[in-house]
Amino acid sequence: LVAALVLLWMVAAPAHAQDSFRDEELDQMLAPIALYPDALLSQVLMASTYPLEVVEAARWSRAHPGLQGDEAVRVAQDKDWDPSVKSLLAFPDLLARMDEQLDWTKRLGDAFLEQEPHVMETVQQLRRRARAAGQLAPDERLSVADDGGSIVIEPASPQVVYVPYYDPL
Repeated sequence: LVAALVLLWMVAAPAHAQDSFRDEELDQMLAPIALYPDALLSQVLMASTYPLEVVEAARWSRAHPGLQGDEAVRVAQDKDWDPSVKSLLAFPDLLARMDEQLDWTKRLGDAFLEQEPHVMETVQQLRRRARAAGQLAPDERLSVADDGGSIVIEPASPQVVYVPYYDPL
């Protein structure tokens, strides 16, 4: 039985590797979120690996429209969702988009699970392109800095996180 499972894994592994996302697909998938502050980007990437929980959290958020920000996260602590999904309750519009574009959310999660280093490098490439085009600069909402070859984006104020919306093209 063990030998059969190992053989099955060996046969399936190359096919799985062939399913990896191409650079163009990663660019398209990551462009809408590449300029998010790092902490929020991390939460989105992690939450995308739990698409069913994203749907449940989005439904919960719609059912509790009066709860916002940290209060929404605090009230939902008893939910059996991944912490990354719970954290997105503070951003109901973002959570709603992830729910509405569930195919994108699932593909993003698959890419992150299968190709995490490639996903993170693609984010950096997109950030470098945005900066070169004059679309990524520090302002009153964001701090943008170089950290050993990586572009780090953080909220200018730790108490307020802005979710940028921009044309990814």
